[in-house]
Amino acid sequence: MPSALPPGEPAPEDGRLPAPALAELGTRPFGMYVHVPYCRVRCGYCDFNTYTAAELGPGASQATWAESAISEVRQAREVLGDVDLKVSTVFFGGGTPTLLPPAELGVVLASIAGEFGFARDPEITTESNPDSVAAWDLDQLRGVGFNRISFGMQSAVPHVLATLDRTHDPLRVPAAVEWARAAGFEQVSLDLIYGTPGESLEDWETSLDGALGCAPDHLSAYALIVEDGTALARAVRRGELPAPDDDDLADKYVATEDRLGSAGLHWYEVSNWARTETARCRHNVGYWNGDHWWGIGPGAHSHVGGVRWWNVKHPAAYAERLREGRSPAHAREVLTAEDRRTERVLLELRMATGLDRDVLDGAGRAAVPDLVKRGLLVADAPVLRLTLAGRLLADAVVRDLLP
Repeated sequence: MPSALPPGEPAPEDGRLPAPALAELGTRPFGMYVHVPYCRVRCGYCDFNTYTAAELGPGASQATWAESAISEVRQAREVLGDVDLKVSTVFFGGGTPTLLPPAELGVVLASIAGEFGFARDPEITTESNPDSVAAWDLDQLRGVGFNRISFGMQSAVPHVLATLDRTHDPLRVPAAVEWARAAGFEQVSLDLIYGTPGESLEDWETSLDGALGCAPDHLSAYALIVEDGTALARAVRRGELPAPDDDDLADKYVATEDRLGSAGLHWYEVSNWARTETARCRHNVGYWNGDHWWGIGPGAHSHVGGVRWWNVKHPAAYAERLREGRSPAHAREVLTAEDRRTERVLLELRMATGLDRDVLDGAGRAAVPDLVKRGLLVADAPVLRLTLAGRLLADAVVRDLLP
């Protein structure tokens, strides 16, 4: 089952936010994340908050998801007050958003537009599995306002997909990308996973070549993490599958950088590459920059002005709270100034734009010369940037900078 929510502190029944957090509204871009928690099948490696039809139980259904989501959009408008707060980015994630009809996704998107309005040139993304859409679905998605799509490709090798419990035919990916282009999507992204048990370096290079053959504007490549509570973790614990190997992951990351760089895609975050600056995922950049966003849906996380909160996980509990006029927030935390500084180091250092040295405290600044000497950082005053070797050891670099 999906991982547990963090404990936090109780969230107010009406969802109200502290005055200092509200005072920050309008000072940074504002985005909306919309969680669609439904999947046709559960992938063995996934610990996201998702449910198949058999797991939903009473009190929730795919048919009532849009109604609940719209109720939370309206509640968000009430909580955030009458400040003019245009939405810069919207990201529908999951789960598999495109299991729902495009019209249902469209009415939720329309409610966001109606309550908040969109900033100039908004980025509006939906995730999709290649086997969850046909050409006419993509035409309709583009018609209701989506302009960016991210396909969960994961691999181009059948035995790797089988280990991940992915059900799509690899040949479906180029077809889906072609349909998205024909429908008029401005940006098309592909997601890959490397380090699956049984995946050779040649297998990974086959997946990279398959992805590049689709000429995506953006590509994400994530190292497989064996999450507790997943079917994959149980198989590894029983000795049925080997755990990912750090050296193998490093070799595949270097191969990724080489192949994508040669094809004209450039890294802008440790796990993300884009063909141009405008092809970067602006929604995710907002997360890494500590901007403001409201997460709609079961288990969705939000952040406004140093307050972070997360919704109840199960769709039935989520819908019930909204029907009763209560906030679906399960718990929250109010970040201290030191918490926010720490998060800046953790997140901004992962980006190609780098971290301002002044964000570090004295001990962190003292660690910089050694990291530069070891070839893990480039100190382009006043900005610190990870080298390729530093990207491979990003967590260790952060530990040195946050002693």
